[in-house]
Amino acid sequence: MEKGKVNTYSPDTVLEDFLRTAESESDSSKASTSEFDGPKIQTSASRWTGFLELFRSKSKRHFAKDPLISSMKLSKRFSRSMRETSSSSVMPNPILDNGLNYFKPQWKLFTLSELQTATNNFHQENLIGKGGYAEVHKGRLRNGQYIAVKRLMRGQQDERIGDFLSELGIMAHINHPNTAKLIGYAVDGGLFLVLELSPYGSLANMLHASKQKLEWKIRYKIAIGIAEGLLYLHEGGQRRIIHRDIKAANILLTKDLEPQICDFGLAKWLPERWTHLTISKFEGTFGYLAPEFLMHGIVDEKTDVFAFGVLLLELITGRRALDYSQQSLVIWAKPLLKKNRIRELVDPSLADDYNLLQINLMVLAASLCVQQSSIRRPRINQILLLLKGNSKSLDLIRRCRKPSHWKRYYEELFNAEESKMSRGLSGLSLQEQIALEV
Repeated sequence: MEKGKVNTYSPDTVLEDFLRTAESESDSSKASTSEFDGPKIQTSASRWTGFLELFRSKSKRHFAKDPLISSMKLSKRFSRSMRETSSSSVMPNPILDNGLNYFKPQWKLFTLSELQTATNNFHQENLIGKGGYAEVHKGRLRNGQYIAVKRLMRGQQDERIGDFLSELGIMAHINHPNTAKLIGYAVDGGLFLVLELSPYGSLANMLHASKQKLEWKIRYKIAIGIAEGLLYLHEGGQRRIIHRDIKAANILLTKDLEPQICDFGLAKWLPERWTHLTISKFEGTFGYLAPEFLMHGIVDEKTDVFAFGVLLLELITGRRALDYSQQSLVIWAKPLLKKNRIRELVDPSLADDYNLLQINLMVLAASLCVQQSSIRRPRINQILLLLKGNSKSLDLIRRCRKPSHWKRYYEELFNAEESKMSRGLSGLSLQEQIALEV
């Protein structure tokens, strides 16, 4: 390349532009918790189109050896800038985090023809999920492995590329039994993410579309697993991650019916010292959206807690978050929750085939999660303790703003179980009894 001529599509140029923008905004901006004040990455988003072309044109092995990419990976200036911006007004950017060093070696780069063969050319019968920006098809690879293929469909090309790289960046940072496993991706003929899938598909499919009844023991196991996955996202990883789209369709079930949280297309990093984000763009799924997000665009961990409460109600009742008449499950359930009329809440298909203690705990957890005020909602670690029957949950029950008779009911429930243990009827604590049930 001749001296003086700059390839505006090279990774180095994209990175330099980003660093200049980040440094400029870091110097001139005040701390904020609003996305309105975040870095305007979109101004150079078209550069990512050129970057993606480089990615398409090389195999991953050669891509990693490219001197331009190597120069990107861990430059001291880049690392220093990311550390500085994470504590300033500039939002951390998963696309650029670690210099794009998040492409895991075990991820496979699929071809379009491989995905077309696996999904029968993305046939409508294989469609298992559809959102505002993507479609998900189930498929089966030649080796017999079941997969879910997420295809980004809508929006401007630059926007799709940004969403694709952002989701890859987040998935590279998570590793938990209750989060979905990405096995590969494709950039040929579109943008695709490929995940592990079992024949059971999603929780939405098992709960609302399958003719097979989902027995109570499995429902309870699923609730515990989702809570553990959320706890990991909120508190257990390298960064606080807010999923923002917790719903039955975004819970995949393994062959052992373990739940795995998937679809991180709307997920956000939340810097350690920030209380919340303010999102300008209205995104998510009706029926699961927290009131503070609907009214003010506020996003934090309690956003996911509210959606998890809706999921618990689905598991308890067998109803959808929004039924075919667009009636909200939360609005339908709240009068019954307030009066603790559990039998009227329980899915009729279960009849009396459920554990009374577990159903009481799940109803209580759901009631606390879907409270109007986010301040009153417990954190997910508190909800997990409650679901497991931990005696520490009694403090949570006593502090919550509920009628006195309501609190007495649950206090007596805990005390009765502990009394059984002390009389030697079980020999196990309440938490241990529940663990054995699962």
